[in-house]
Amino acid sequence: MYADLFTSTGRRSVPPSIRATVMVLQKLGGLSDREACERFSFDVRWRYACGLGGWDAGQRAQFAHTVWVDMRLRDSDNPQELFRATTDVAGEAGLLGVKRALDSAPFDAVATQDTVTLIRSAIRGLLRAAPAALEATIRAALVRHDDYVAAGKPVCDWDAAAARELLVDELVGDGLAALAEVEGAETAEPVVVEAAALLATVVGQDVEEGDDGVFRITRRVPKDRVIPTVDPDARHGHKTSARRYDDYKGHVAVDPDSEFITPTSDSVTPANVGDAEATQKLLGEVVAASAATNDDQPERDRANGDGHPAVGDGDGDGGPRVYADAAYGSGDNLAALAEMGATPMTKVAPATALGGRFSKDRFDIDLDHGTVTCPAGQTVGLRVAANGNATARFGELCGDCPLRAQCTASPAGRSVNVGPHEALLAAERARQADPDWQADYRASGRLVISDLVARPHHNRPKVERKLAHLVRRWHGGRRARVRGRQRVAQDWDLNATAHNVARFARLGVRRNTAGWHAATA
Repeated sequence: MYADLFTSTGRRSVPPSIRATVMVLQKLGGLSDREACERFSFDVRWRYACGLGGWDAGQRAQFAHTVWVDMRLRDSDNPQELFRATTDVAGEAGLLGVKRALDSAPFDAVATQDTVTLIRSAIRGLLRAAPAALEATIRAALVRHDDYVAAGKPVCDWDAAAARELLVDELVGDGLAALAEVEGAETAEPVVVEAAALLATVVGQDVEEGDDGVFRITRRVPKDRVIPTVDPDARHGHKTSARRYDDYKGHVAVDPDSEFITPTSDSVTPANVGDAEATQKLLGEVVAASAATNDDQPERDRANGDGHPAVGDGDGDGGPRVYADAAYGSGDNLAALAEMGATPMTKVAPATALGGRFSKDRFDIDLDHGTVTCPAGQTVGLRVAANGNATARFGELCGDCPLRAQCTASPAGRSVNVGPHEALLAAERARQADPDWQADYRASGRLVISDLVARPHHNRPKVERKLAHLVRRWHGGRRARVRGRQRVAQDWDLNATAHNVARFARLGVRRNTAGWHAATA
């Protein structure tokens, strides 16, 4: 089960199963490699968990903390094997249903780099990747007095604006010269092409050429800006409009009844990817399982243990019931959930308008007739674009309207934008006003602000509590131990694995001759 995580030559004598067990325990404790090895050597509970007996067993099976490098830096053929083992046990024990609560959390990996460091590091990376002949050609084309050997920022009078401007222009010039040499080469190895592509990206994302031919740093931040050359997949992200973070975003799907984290095909994305974009990957397995159940089960048998149908639309199609916050409540995501046969229990953001003016829900939108009627009773038609979006412009009708001040401050009058999923959003907002919907959402998904005021001792939302468990440790929880999206995803999955194991202990999951089962209350 663990063999492919280790190198096939020079394997150390410590069994892989012991090292894998220590790796999971390390995650639970938020320990460094050195601390984990010391804990294994001196804590009998760790040795018992690894299947070793005797007070001196740790001395017989000791290993140095450096052995983690072999395991952590190798790409497994099945990186989610440990994770899936926990969910397989939970499924056999009857602890996984059709409900899923979704959320995400920042997962830091590396420090960001400024523009100067980015460009210089990318040039250094290209020189390291190039063969000796191409490296010599590139170096001959560089004009800065810099050997590009040492890491870090170059020497510069950082207090002088002219010196900083000259440095940026020279670095960009060297970057463009290096790219020209690579482009002119007859053949280039894939590693050279990759390094050149990274250099082209960082040179072009932060600078622009002025009318005087000098390259200067722009005052804008590109949406898909590369932030470190050592981890090109990392990005800037925003938790809120005022709170920014960098690197990656870890996604989870949690069964809200048992609080087990279920595996996904891609649990980590760059930080600038929206939460809703991971929905289909988070629900892939439960949707497939629900579809298989529907094929095998008679219609009358498709029900949850509480007597309610385990359905997508409430009528018996067996799809998952999905709980999430407003980040997952976009029209596109609701349409995707409907296509998967899922029941969306996701918050849909209410309609708003600047300055407390009339929001869109104050307008009567008639999609059947393609018209919009404003609060003053004026009706205009919808103009539908090729992408499915439509706009209603009131224009001159707002001129002498007595409600104009409450509606718009635009000289051109009020306009109302209607998306292709407007009917779906309106139906969801109406459904969420139902007390039964709100009670279900509070019980299985999240809380709303009114709950915190009216019921201050109510449990925290289950998926947010699980995320808090995952990131409560700074070392390996809030911050990844590795670089690169693939390895960061493996680190995140290992974190989820460790907390699923801890959940087994909490629920008293045991194995007997009949298989895995949870302790009865």
